[in-house]
Amino acid sequence: MPLINVVLTLIVIGVVLWLINLIPMQSTIKSILNAVVVIAVILWLLYGFGILNGSGDVHMPMVK
Repeated sequence: MPLINVVLTLIVIGVVLWLINLIPMQSTIKSILNAVVVIAVILWLLYGFGILNGSGDVHMPMVK
C-alpha cells in the first residue's frame, strides 16, 4: 500500500469526521459515529500494513 494513498485516505476520513461533527444531531449519536469511523480506520490500517490478515491472526512484521 503506497504511503501517499494512506495519507490521502486519512485526510478524507478526517474531513468526513469533521463534517459529521458539523451536522446538528444528538451528541451520543455523534460519539457513536465517530467511534465507528475511528475503529474502521484502525482496522483498515492494520489490514493494510499486514498486521492482521483475513483469518484474524495477528502477524508482527519483521524489521531488519
